[in-house]
Amino acid sequence: MVVLGIDPGSLITGYGVIQEESGVLKVLSCGVIRMRAANSHAERIGQIYRELDAVITAFTPARAVLETIFLNRNVQSALKLGQVRGAIIALAMNRNLALHEYAPREVKLAVTGRGSASKEQVAFMVARVLGLDPVPQPYDVTDALGIAMCDLLRGESRGTVKPGGKALSAGSSWSKFVSASPDLVIRR
Repeated sequence: MVVLGIDPGSLITGYGVIQEESGVLKVLSCGVIRMRAANSHAERIGQIYRELDAVITAFTPARAVLETIFLNRNVQSALKLGQVRGAIIALAMNRNLALHEYAPREVKLAVTGRGSASKEQVAFMVARVLGLDPVPQPYDVTDALGIAMCDLLRGESRGTVKPGGKALSAGSSWSKFVSASPDLVIRR
């Protein structure tokens, strides 16, 4: 199963492609699409569409995954983000990809065990679990990888996957994961 995680933005859009095979997660590609602020919003949306289309062509994911929209006080920013998300959703539908969405708290909980984790904590755990050294920058990349990981860990169409090798039964819990993976746990 190959999943494309996307962290949409009107100036920087992060993406991460993760493959799960026999319970092992492997990063196939990740990066950001940087738009020039001088370009019109329509041109930026077109660039996002084309570049993500090329990623889909190269890696043929089974589904695309996004975070749900969070409440934004700046109406213009929320409108622009909604338009970017709409283009990404249209791309997923045009390419016949399943589309899943997860709340930011759910992604953080799946990746770090805490729904209120910081971006730094998410980035650290994504890099640690996926064996990435150094931690990819900017956070848009690790956010996108985290969204894809969340889908693979919690996706509806499959059992739970333990990063790094062993498939877990549906009755597994975080305490079992922590016991089985002490090297992935940060204690303070």
